[in-house]
Amino acid sequence: MMRSVPPATRAFLEGMFAVLAFAIGAWPSPAAACACGCGVFEIGNLFPTQAGGAVFTEYDFMDQNRNWSRASRAPAGGNDDKDIRTDFVTLGGQYLSASGLGAMLEVPFWNRRFATAGSGSLEAFNNTALGDIRLTGVYSGFFEDRGTGVTVGVKFASGDFSDPNFDRDTSIGSGSTDLMLGAYHRGAFDTFGLWRYFVQGRYQFPLATQAGYHPGVEWNGIAGVSYDAGIVAGADVAPMLQLIASTRRHDGGPEADPLNSGYSELLIAPGLDIGAGNWVVHGEAALPILRNVIGNQLVAPVLLKFSVAYLFE
Repeated sequence: MMRSVPPATRAFLEGMFAVLAFAIGAWPSPAAACACGCGVFEIGNLFPTQAGGAVFTEYDFMDQNRNWSRASRAPAGGNDDKDIRTDFVTLGGQYLSASGLGAMLEVPFWNRRFATAGSGSLEAFNNTALGDIRLTGVYSGFFEDRGTGVTVGVKFASGDFSDPNFDRDTSIGSGSTDLMLGAYHRGAFDTFGLWRYFVQGRYQFPLATQAGYHPGVEWNGIAGVSYDAGIVAGADVAPMLQLIASTRRHDGGPEADPLNSGYSELLIAPGLDIGAGNWVVHGEAALPILRNVIGNQLVAPVLLKFSVAYLFE
């Protein structure tokens, strides 16, 4: 006789299926420059399940050096843009009260190098500036374990988009004020909590735009599983495996390039959490499994993420 699936396992599988189904179902159509995919760095930042706070710093890296068209690599000659290499540094803090109400503030700084042959000869430009600040509220008081939560946030138009050497879709800031709506759930497969799972999704769309550029509506989702491997060299080690789905509709406005913007992708991201006292170190590398872009756009072969957090009560 077939055994019934435990509720935690069923919830995890349903979440994984939802991420995959959305990524496939939201694949952009031809009616939809650079496929940044920066939103995948912002997903997976889950709020704590216990009252208290944290401060953190995060470093992300992405080198978009491959021209892509639809679902395959395309000749470099089909795109005037040749390389977009970005270092992302984010400073942040978060707090969750005993009632389940909390907030997170993220202040990003970008260093971006943009190489293009749009003028007829290859030129490279650099810009280092403040990015778009994000403020997110959370409520996780639905259950005692604080494992399920909803989030509402605002992305402010604080990032620089005035550099004349950068197109609007390659600028550090979007120039838009966006609303971010999301939800997350996490739990354990076993009573000891050694095997854990989590799912999270976030929908983002612009409320106000400026200077003739309207960024596309974006959705990012993640589903993952982790294992508490115990104490190694004095630190608690937990390897994990994640699936990340991301889709963005084409940009709009006179300063946009709708024929070369909009994408969907599915990535696999192995990672590792290391905890020692109040410190938590996290690292991961996201690799594309499926990718589809409109027109010709630069994409990255791998996305790297590294963070250090300090937890306090």
